[in-house]
Formats: sequence, structure tokens, C-alpha cells
Amino acid sequence: MPAVTADPLTLPRLPLLPEDDTDWRRVAKVVTAKKHLEGEGFQVRRPFPGIDLSLADPFLLLDHMGAVEYGPGEAKGTPWHPHRGFETVTYIIDGAFQHRDTTGGGGLITDGATQWMTAASGIQHIEQPPPELVTGGGLFHGVQLWVNLPRAQKWVEPRYQDIEARDVKLLAADDGSSLVRVIAGSLAGHDGPGVTYTPINYLHATVAPGARLTLPWPRDFNAMVYVLSGRGTVGREEVALDEGRLAVFGGSHRKGTGDGLVLRAADAQPQASAHGWEVLVLGACRSASRSRGTGRS
Repeated sequence: MPAVTADPLTLPRLPLLPEDDTDWRRVAKVVTAKKHLEGEGFQVRRPFPGIDLSLADPFLLLDHMGAVEYGPGEAKGTPWHPHRGFETVTYIIDGAFQHRDTTGGGGLITDGATQWMTAASGIQHIEQPPPELVTGGGLFHGVQLWVNLPRAQKWVEPRYQDIEARDVKLLAADDGSSLVRVIAGSLAGHDGPGVTYTPINYLHATVAPGARLTLPWPRDFNAMVYVLSGRGTVGREEVALDEGRLAVFGGSHRKGTGDGLVLRAADAQPQASAHGWEVLVLGACRSASRSRGTGRS
């Protein structure tokens, strides 16, 4: 269960979107994440790259780590390695991960915290499970997102943001049934704590079993939904979306791009998702990232 949680009935609510006057985004593509081994041998599920990057721009990569219950001695991390020209955003839902980099940034990312590393002109970093997780084992679940930098910012000084779980903006669905965490960007005038060079929205939603969640969405942003756990449908056409699958939205049912997303959790959820359907919702201004090169090394 995610560490950052709250009673939705006590939170600010998203607006109720009118059914007939909202341009609802349609689902253009569904991708199943592929499994890869990273670092010292830990498994990730990666929905992109693997799709046309122009659909995901400026997002370059999404790695889903876990959820996994490690036994003693099983948890692994990465060795020191370089990055340049983009940002890595590490969000730990359950468990903990340690980060250090050559700017002196870093620390323990744990239970709902996010660490935002802007590699920009160049940086080296290392990511490792803490000693107590290696020794004793335990639950680990997180994601790492790579965000391309606009051409003009690729050579700025590296920077580091430590976003604690308490910093995340919490919102409720219009009917109070579901919880939305705004990590970065703005949703219905509510801003997340992440400071970005590229305008993006980065959300984590827990949609209550059987509930419907509608999100107002910027017309000039693309939109993707990735399932962390559980099952549900996306779009008014109700395209099924289960754990490890990514939906890429296209235009609306009318001409032009849409300004609303709709998600619905299945009535029956797996035991591990008894509290609801866990999804990431991503979007960015499609004109913001002008350079396609990652600067990865």
C-alpha cells in the first residue's frame, strides 16, 4: 500500500467535468511493459522506450521497479554511472533507495518520497538499497522516469530536488472516492512541488474499486496512463488496462485535442490492490522539448 495516503473526503476536490461539454481524449495505443535487468541485476518493467518517442516526448524512459518482496541478500542497485542532457525522477512508493551523486546531492528516498536529479551538463550517480533492506529483505516498489531537457537547458548546471512525501499535493476525485497525488505540474489549479524545466504533469492516483476518475487536462499536453497495480479501463471507450500496461491517449472524440481524461477502476481488484487501482498519469507540453537527443552516456 502506498505510504502517501489520506482520506479523500478531507481533501480539496477536482471539478466535476460536464459530460457533453468536455472533449474526452481517446486511447490511441496500449503497450505492455517489457522486462529488463538493470544495474547489478534487479528487474524492471519498461513500457517505453519501445513506442514511438514522439508520442511520449519529452519523456524518454519509464522503469517500474517491483512491487517485490526481497529476501535477505536479494536487493540490488546500480554502480556509479554517468548521465547528461536529461532528468531522472525517482519515486519510491514502498521501501527505500539510497542515492548519491557527484554534486553532493542525495540521500534516502523512502515511502512516498521523490528525488529529482537534473543531470544537464553532466553528472555521475549511484543508486543502492539501504543496508537494512539488503540484510533483512522487505517490500520494495518504485518508478524512475527520465525527462528530456529542452535544447536551451541541456548545458545548465546539474541540480537536485528532494521532495518528501509530505510535500506532495493531495486531491480527491469530484465525488470524494479516489485520491490523486500531484508530484509535479498543475491539476485544476493545484500545483505539485516538483520544479521542472519542461512543463509536465506527473500524478499518482489511487482509484477506488468501481469508481470513476475524471481529470481536466491541458489541451497542449500529451497524456499517458501506466498501471502500477490492479485493473481498470481508460477512455470513454473503456479500454482495459491492467498492471504493467501503458495507455497513450490521442485526440478527443471531437476535432482537435481533448481536455479531459476518464479512468474507471474495476469493481473487483486483486488482493494486492484491495485499496484501489494504482496508476501513474503523465503528460507534457509537446512543443517544449525541441531536442530529441538524450545526451545519455
